[in-house]
Amino acid sequence: MTEMSTTAFKDNVAKALADDQLQFAMTETGPRFIAKRTKAREALPEFDQLRDQARGIKDHVLDHLDIYLERYEAKVKETGGHVHWAETPDEARAAVLEICRKANAKMVTKGKSMISEEIDLNRHLEENGITPVETDLGEYIIQLRNERPSHIIAPAVHLTRGQVEADFRRVHTHLDPGRDLSEIPSLVEEARGVLRRKYLTADVGITGANFLIAETGSSIIVTNEGNGDLTQTLPKVHIVLASIEKLVPTLEDATTILRVLARSATGQEFSNYTTFSTGGRRPGDPDGPAEYHVILLDNGRANVLGTEFQDMLRCIRCGACLNHCPVYNAVGGHAYGWVYPGPIGSVVTPALVGIEKARHLPNASTFCGRCEEVCPMRIPIPKMLRHWREKEFERHLQPTTMRWGLGLWAWVAKRPKLYRRATALAARVLANQAHGKGRLKKAPLASGWTEFRDFPAPQGKTFHRLWKERRS
Repeated sequence: MTEMSTTAFKDNVAKALADDQLQFAMTETGPRFIAKRTKAREALPEFDQLRDQARGIKDHVLDHLDIYLERYEAKVKETGGHVHWAETPDEARAAVLEICRKANAKMVTKGKSMISEEIDLNRHLEENGITPVETDLGEYIIQLRNERPSHIIAPAVHLTRGQVEADFRRVHTHLDPGRDLSEIPSLVEEARGVLRRKYLTADVGITGANFLIAETGSSIIVTNEGNGDLTQTLPKVHIVLASIEKLVPTLEDATTILRVLARSATGQEFSNYTTFSTGGRRPGDPDGPAEYHVILLDNGRANVLGTEFQDMLRCIRCGACLNHCPVYNAVGGHAYGWVYPGPIGSVVTPALVGIEKARHLPNASTFCGRCEEVCPMRIPIPKMLRHWREKEFERHLQPTTMRWGLGLWAWVAKRPKLYRRATALAARVLANQAHGKGRLKKAPLASGWTEFRDFPAPQGKTFHRLWKERRS
């Protein structure tokens, strides 16, 4: 698994922009997801009302999280399950390993789980003699490549079909080398055949959780492949990995949020599989695990409660903000350097690893506002990105030249007459440099922009001049 590289964001971006295969793969990512979401939203007149309800549900939970966590734990125990509290990734990994060792596990199958990525679980299991097998098709592909997911719901979206075919031929050496893998269905069928044997021999199954229901002690996973169902029902032990903010009060609350989740993520009314798990196998049940464990991870989330970043905990990991983000669609997910990419990742990552390690991410935004516009939970991502920029400035993490530049601008801006004269002069100079074309190929202090695109030249009068004329 690649190490965290959030501090190398600019270098990561340069590599991503020069990667022809990545650029080819990303050309279809945003438009495809956007079109599907738009169609699904238009087919549901009450979509925005549901977003308001979903936001209210999560805000209520976050304001009373301690109560709902205690209620959830009690319900899990009532159904014969076990709850393990983990303040740090180390504690979460240790809890998983202890459960696996008690089960004498040699192999575990895994459903899609961002929390397992956050705690780097696969590496820990391998170091302790346990083989993890990702069963989500996208996660399985990136496991073969020893990569992190590049998208929250489509882990391998950065890859072309040809790259996947090459990986399958490299790893699946027991299969006929002359087999035809020229079409996507043949790749899917091959992965299905390889994974089927893993389901039947795994000792432990590990899944994430889209929601945890305090009313019943249930966990919910949302998938389109059915791999999550096999992962949690066939092994003798089922482990749920979830972060503490996944709680919702009731089943009805969960179904409300589910109505906006799939529509925002994949443009579906509902995912193919929405699976509720409540405890282990009971007498008379035809299948299911003998043991049911839930590991609840904090990892800094409790410190976010009551701060200007609390709204980020409403996130339901739909990926809509990534799909609509011009920055993400230009550089892909790996450029962000850790588990959570895109706009929401630029808010979450500094909160979990520290702004010192992730100071570039809040600046990777055009502030176009599309992320907030499409978020099913109405998370004010641009506002929180601004807050992180403020934290970066307060802690003197920006380059000295940038701080001096901002200080000079602030000094001029506090002197209205000087500011108006300076901006009027700058507008005339830049307009003359454009030679009537309205665009600048080069501009002072703007090389980061003009290196890749033209800069719009000022045209006509300044805003202050127009404002004064219209008022008079």
